[in-house]
Amino acid sequence: MNIGITLMIVGMVTVFAVLLIIINLSNLLIGIVNKIAPEEETAAKPAKAAKAVSAIAPDVMEAIRLAVAKITEGKGTVAEVKAI
Repeated sequence: MNIGITLMIVGMVTVFAVLLIIINLSNLLIGIVNKIAPEEETAAKPAKAAKAVSAIAPDVMEAIRLAVAKITEGKGTVAEVKAI
């Protein structure tokens, strides 16, 4: 019984240590990649968004805006709506 508990504790500590190593190495890799190749910023195209909105009826668009505002408690906004 004593050996089993010891083996379990050693195994759990080993798994925890390996996970910490993986997390730290992943964060290091992310930092290196972000310094070498930062994400390019793209300008939003308002003409495209206006085109997508015009395909949706105004009352439907307003209902979508109200639903998003209610669900996100006013923190979210509707950027683009596409009809499928």
